[in-house]
Amino acid sequence: MKGLKKILIVDDSPTIRRMVLASLRTLSNTLFDEAGNGLEAIEKLAQEPVDLMILDLNMPGMHGLEVLQFVRSHEKYRNIPVIVLTTKYDADSRASAIANGASFYMTKPFDPTALMAHVSPLLQTK
Repeated sequence: MKGLKKILIVDDSPTIRRMVLASLRTLSNTLFDEAGNGLEAIEKLAQEPVDLMILDLNMPGMHGLEVLQFVRSHEKYRNIPVIVLTTKYDADSRASAIANGASFYMTKPFDPTALMAHVSPLLQTK
């Protein structure tokens, strides 16, 4: 299965996770995994590496920014591209996510075509 890419979708909303999956379903050679909160995302990372993460900020328990900081602070994960996909559209949230290492920042509701346009090149560089 050489060449397979894996994307981890992290959002506390099952509906958003389904929408992201539907938006990216045409990606070839790509597997998907889901996490409903930040702690679950970190557990999944520890179990199996991923090539890209799509991460919500507003989640119960562990905020998405904490997940991003964890990913960027660990050698094993620091090069994983992370697209932040959130309802927080204010400049401070965007700046904070980018400063903490987000590869790209998108707000919900999102355009599926725009999401695909950002995911594809990030997967190619991995």
